[in-house]
Parts: sequence; C-alpha cells; structure tokens
Amino acid sequence: MIRRVISPYAQDGFRVGFDWGPVGAEVVAGSLVAVVDVLSFTTAVTVAVDRGIDVYPYRWRDETAVAYAEQYDAVLAVGRSEARPGDVSLSPVTIRQSTGVQRLVLPSPNGSTIVQQLSDSGATVIAVSLRNRAAAAAWVNERCAEDPDLKVVAIAAGERWKDGSLRPAVEDLWGAGGFLSALQLDGLSPEARAAKAAYDAVADELPVVLRDCAGGRELTQYGFPEDVAIAAEVDSSRSVPVLRDGKMRAST
Repeated sequence: MIRRVISPYAQDGFRVGFDWGPVGAEVVAGSLVAVVDVLSFTTAVTVAVDRGIDVYPYRWRDETAVAYAEQYDAVLAVGRSEARPGDVSLSPVTIRQSTGVQRLVLPSPNGSTIVQQLSDSGATVIAVSLRNRAAAAAWVNERCAEDPDLKVVAIAAGERWKDGSLRPAVEDLWGAGGFLSALQLDGLSPEARAAKAAYDAVADELPVVLRDCAGGRELTQYGFPEDVAIAAEVDSSRSVPVLRDGKMRAST
C-alpha cells in the first residue's frame, strides 16, 4: 500500500487553518480561503464593493496591467503616492471619493498577488478585512453548515522587507484573527488558534492599536492617516467580496 506523505506544514486534519503570504497560501490549502491584507488591499476591496465596484486583482502595475485594464474597460489604480486629485489608488480614501467607476484593476504586491495566485486553485476566495470580518465569517458559517467537508483557511498577506522577504504584519494577524474569532467552527489548528487569540487580545482597543502598529505608523508617516482610520472601521461593512471569473464582487 502506498502511503500519502503529508507536509507537516499543511495543517492537515484541522478544519480551520492559518498561515502567511504566498507560500503559506500554497502550502496550507483550503476549499475556502480568506485573504487578509488590512493595510490596504482587502480594506480597499471592501470599500469598492460597498460602492458596487467590481475589483480585478493584479500583481503589479506595469504595461501588462494597462492592457489588462483595457481588456475589461476598467480603471487602473495608480500608485498611492502618485495619485492626483480624482485618481484612484490602493488608498481606500480615493476609492470612497471616486465617481463613475464601475470596474477597477487594483494591483498590490501582497494581498492582490495572493488572490490572483489562488484564482486557479479551485478554492473559493474571499477578501477579508477588519471592516467585514464578522460579515465574512457569517457567510462562511452558512456554507460550512451546508457542507461539513469544507476546510477554511485564513491567509495573512503580510508586507515585504526591502530584501523582498516576508514581513509579518500584525494588522493582518488581527484581521485574520478577527475573522476566525467570529467563525462558529471547531477544529482550529494551533496556528489558527494563535491568530484568534491575537485578535481577542486587542479587540477592545481597535482602532488605537491599528494606528500605533508599524503598518499604521508607516501609512501615517507617508501622509495617509485616513486610510488607517478606514481600515479600523471594524464590522462596518456587510459586503463579502468573492473572486469569480477574475473579479471580486459582493456575494449574493
């Protein structure tokens, strides 16, 4: 008999898993994957979907992104620091202030890259932030009640150091943990339990801790304190952005 060798990193045997970044998303496979990038991709996605905008995730803003946006007659988000009045960028403020945008290509080296990476995995992929963590969990709870075999995985996107290595970002740990905390599921892996505990430890202190963490301080230093404030609108959104046919739109 051939024995199947399972990676010790796959969190096999647990119904709910948690890991970091593109590699974690590849190793810890789930049938339903929540991607979390609080500052700012998944926060921006929830703001867009709240406004009825379809979001097309893309890895980088380059010439291929320009052609991709033209293909779908979509607005291509500019770099946050490059945005002029009226432009749309990864900044949730610019999305909230936009007018006439129906489709938005939103490049991001972290959250958007992971979502696009998962697009061909066969998993159902959703965007989760602090803004919609309770709504997303309720949506997942319903589907798990219908299908007891669903495995749920939360992936914290994290950030990048200058050498390209993953920088675990505590805001993504909190966002993933907030989602996991609202799930009504047993069988959390030790990693998922740790993320849940991290959120529960600061739940009463948001948005102060979000403003004071490294990611919040970085955006504030760069002149985007309002983006941090929007990211801290805990449970303000009822939208659950789901990836279908290359775009994220609110689940029905």
